[in-house]
Formats: sequence, C-alpha cells, structure tokens
Amino acid sequence: MRRTLAFPVLFLVAAALLAQAAEAAKAKPQHKMGAKGFVVWPAADLKWEPLAGAPPGVMTAALWGHPTKGAYGAISKFPAGWSAPLHTHPANHKIVIISGTWIHGEEGKSDVRLGPGSYLFQPANRRHTSACDAASECVIFIESNGKFGIKMVEEKKAPAKK
Repeated sequence: MRRTLAFPVLFLVAAALLAQAAEAAKAKPQHKMGAKGFVVWPAADLKWEPLAGAPPGVMTAALWGHPTKGAYGAISKFPAGWSAPLHTHPANHKIVIISGTWIHGEEGKSDVRLGPGSYLFQPANRRHTSACDAASECVIFIESNGKFGIKMVEEKKAPAKK
C-alpha cells in the first residue's frame, strides 16, 4: 500500500516544483547589489507600479532594493505637466534625466530646467519643488540611500484679522 501511494505523492510534488520553477522563470526578479554576472533588463520587462507615498501619477520600476523598505535604484515616470509644491525627502537622491524636461526649484532661487542626460543631487531634508514640463512625460533614473518619503512644507498663513 505504501508503494502504491508513494508514486502519486512523488508525482504531485514533482509537478508542484516544476510549476514553481516555471513561474519563477517568467518573473524577472530585481537583481541584488553585487551580482556576479551581467544584469540585462530590457525596457519591455520593467514592472511599473505607482510609487507608494508619492503624489498621484508617479510610476516607478525598481531595479534594486525597494522604495518602501530602504535604499533603492529605480526608473521613474512623471506625467507631462506634473508638479509637487515645496517639499523635502528623508534620504539623498541622485537623479539622471532620461527623457523630458525636469524642473527643479530651490527656495529663493530661479527654477532650473534639466533635459536628458542632466544630473541632479537632492540632499536629504532640503526644501525644493519638482515638476515635469508640460511638453512630454519625464523619465528619470533615481538612486536613493534610504526609503522614499515626501513631506510637504506647510506654507505659513497670515494671522486672522480681529
């Protein structure tokens, strides 16, 4: 009787393992830092998701790490005309503009328009504005030394008149 049951059980286990392997082969996992081999990731295979905690419309494809858990690298997309008012981030951001025109603003300074190939370093906790020109969406590469966060800076309101 044990031999009679052994074959079907082994068959089911083997089938389950093969199914798991097939699913794992379909999903392109993020690569780990320090990979020993090449990492080749065609644009069509990137997994785009809304960036948790970001203003609406921001999509991101994590390349390593995870924006909600810690340090990460990603490609992010912003819709044409998107903007975020004065805000800060809790981590440093290194940014390279891939396409579109990124508009970076600092308090008391004129906005800077950055086209493809431009680089921007945003230090943690520094007030700034961000926007994407209305002519086309913006695609950027971003590397952060910590998890993503955004804190909007409250504008001071004039005291109410009595």
